[in-house]
Amino acid sequence: MWQSSPPGSIYDYIRVASFSIGPDGLIEQWSRRAAGLFGVAAHEAVGRDPVEAFIPAELRQDGHRRVGEVLDGKEWTGLVPFRMPGEDAVHGLAEIYVMPSETRTGERAAVCIVVDVRALRLIETDLAASQAIFGQSPFGFVLFGTDLTVVRSNERFATVFGGRADDHRGRTVDDYLTGTEAARLTATLEHVLATGNSVTDLQLVGTAPGDTERRHWSMNLYRVHSGSGRPIGIAGLATDVTRRHIAAREAASARRNLALLNEASARIGNSLDLETTARELLDVAVPGFCDLASVDLYQALLTGEETAPGSVGSPHREAVGGSAELRRVAYASAVSDALPESADASSDAEPRPADSPPVLGAVHRYSFGSPCAVALRTGRVEDVPGDDRGFVQSTLAVPLVAHDTVVGLVRFSRTKGSEPFGERDRALATELAARAAVCIDNARLYRREHERALILQRSLLPPGDPEAAGLDIACRYLPGNTATEVGGDWFDVIELPGHRTALVVGDVMGRGLRAAVAMGELRTAVRTLALLDLEPAEVLSALDEVARGLGTPGAGTSSDVGGGAQWPSRAAHKSREADLSEVYLATCIYAVYDPVTRRCTFANAGHLPPAVVEPGEAALLLDVPPGMPLGVGGEPFEEVEVELKEGALLALYTDGLVESRDHPLDEGLEALRGALVEPDRPLEDVCDHVLSSLDTRHGEDDIALLMARIQGLSADAVGDWRLPREPRSVGRARELARGRLIAWDLDDLVDTTELLVSELVTNALRYGEGEIRLRLLRDRTLVCEVWDAGLVQPRRRRARDTDEGGRGLQLVGLLSAAWGSRRTPRGKTVWFELPLPDGAPVAERTVEELLSMF
Repeated sequence: MWQSSPPGSIYDYIRVASFSIGPDGLIEQWSRRAAGLFGVAAHEAVGRDPVEAFIPAELRQDGHRRVGEVLDGKEWTGLVPFRMPGEDAVHGLAEIYVMPSETRTGERAAVCIVVDVRALRLIETDLAASQAIFGQSPFGFVLFGTDLTVVRSNERFATVFGGRADDHRGRTVDDYLTGTEAARLTATLEHVLATGNSVTDLQLVGTAPGDTERRHWSMNLYRVHSGSGRPIGIAGLATDVTRRHIAAREAASARRNLALLNEASARIGNSLDLETTARELLDVAVPGFCDLASVDLYQALLTGEETAPGSVGSPHREAVGGSAELRRVAYASAVSDALPESADASSDAEPRPADSPPVLGAVHRYSFGSPCAVALRTGRVEDVPGDDRGFVQSTLAVPLVAHDTVVGLVRFSRTKGSEPFGERDRALATELAARAAVCIDNARLYRREHERALILQRSLLPPGDPEAAGLDIACRYLPGNTATEVGGDWFDVIELPGHRTALVVGDVMGRGLRAAVAMGELRTAVRTLALLDLEPAEVLSALDEVARGLGTPGAGTSSDVGGGAQWPSRAAHKSREADLSEVYLATCIYAVYDPVTRRCTFANAGHLPPAVVEPGEAALLLDVPPGMPLGVGGEPFEEVEVELKEGALLALYTDGLVESRDHPLDEGLEALRGALVEPDRPLEDVCDHVLSSLDTRHGEDDIALLMARIQGLSADAVGDWRLPREPRSVGRARELARGRLIAWDLDDLVDTTELLVSELVTNALRYGEGEIRLRLLRDRTLVCEVWDAGLVQPRRRRARDTDEGGRGLQLVGLLSAAWGSRRTPRGKTVWFELPLPDGAPVAERTVEELLSMF
């Protein structure tokens, strides 16, 4: 079968030529390759003496001898310099193979094969260099044929995949890689062979023969061509980059750890809530660090006890720390089918296996010898073995340690198929737990203070729905959200003599437990001052003195020699002056309402103005001089008296209702006026409408709202008379009281009222001045008031056995439910109060009570 040599064959590279010499020693035939090698065409060479034509003159004699020997039948091989015809310079060195031959007639001739020695030397050099590069390369070198089988590989490639280099000839990709990696490399080889596009840094993963460690290779592939440009295979240069991959993985792990720590710093501790802080930790850890995690906190901390069962390493913790009750407060998982149900959801379900993990919200204990219990006792990270039956590969039990106290435990788990935890992971888990533990402990301390302040604050607010004569009252108190501290807002409804009512709303400028305590002190002071029946401005002036003393430490004292009276020292005075910056300021509005006259007297200490809605009118803000806040001192307070119509609506409130970051005060006040519509609706509905209409969900401050609808006492519930200053007025007073009580169907109170009215009018005649005024008020109780112009306040005293008088006020105190006196702008008022009969028989007075008057 004939086959032509394609262009670019080995003969082209080694430059082989041939010619023949006839019996006469002249060139008889001249090949085309000879013409290309010597640069002489056939018609120029045929018939010429080759020695004379191509060999230098100094070598011609020996050349003729050699030609003669060949024609005599002797073969010859040698190196012969040659030159181009017509030129003296030697252009090359030829290796000539001369073989004797015979013509058709039996004459001797010769066939000559010529090879360019320079081309041979270049090929030898190239082969040696190629062999050195291929064989001595530190990288695995492999040559695939066009059928994607291995044509050749070097020793480095063989050391990785076993055997000798020649043993790999004829193998395929499937002999080295499996699965998707083999398919991916095959597809890449086909692509390179088809397109000629090289591929660099193709990452492959596999295992070497006899080794279980996963290795990583980087492979560069390019198509190999013949001299004529025909593709003859694909060359591959493979580098083991396992170490580089491990280093890159460690660097990525370090970057991930730093990113996780940075994220933990930003996200953990934003809330002062224990459960929220625990969930924030898991939001950071899952899935960035582990596949599932849980947080258990000591039940003692969650129920408000002071500390955990013990400090790290203490004997107490060694005894109970690993077996104390914990509650699972947070759980997170990146595996959907691993989410546990909550305690509420599982209460009616089938009993859970004994070794199953606790559900969310469940209270549980770890067995004393378990890794989790050991971690809680020692404060060190413990490894929890994976369960062969489950999908968890490894777990770290990390104690939550804050200030040398373990507050709980966090468990980080990775499922099978994930990378197991290493030393870096243990360090990161410890750091995450430490940061979360500090935030959880801070949240615990805040919760404790917040709950105490909240209890204190709630205990100081009026219980239930306050009641007052001539007023329908509704109130609301909305605390700030859990992210804010307890505020100092308060309101109060205080019953005053004469069926009058004091309405109070205040706001301490501060937050937290100290603000709540200051609020309690101010509220107590207000109630005490109100019971003294002072005017509103006088109440605020006295309250201002109280406020200026809040927050300052007790002054030091110096004693006189002999133990006399103690006076503040100069050092104590300076200490008080230095601590004035810590005094709590407060705003307060104090109003006294008289249901008989429907007049309300206001005094304001830096508080927001009250709002009033009269029937058929738009809401307006009363122009009450604001004054200075309590605690500033030095400025008097003004009073404003306003007569309110029947059915009018009065609203007192704190700034949390009308002011927030998103709504300035002016807009809030205008919104309040707009919300006070339809005042004839039930008062509770009006309160709800105001809170729903205004921005009350900002959670930035507490909100106090006190609303009252005016319902004055009717004329038939009031008896009011003026009596001249003469003895017969005592009897006249008894007659008037008797007649009015009978008209009110209060016959059971006639005798007692006559007796007590007689005593008060008699005292007014004996010790008072000016005209006497008698007033009876019937509402929830019966109130009797006797006015005169005298300024001397009555004083109850115990009469001696020999005294004939001095027992009147004792009698009043014994027979009445309450009594007292108060100053008025033009004198004083002495009053007593009797409960209305409820149909039950009147209790008999004991002997001791009767004898106490004598």
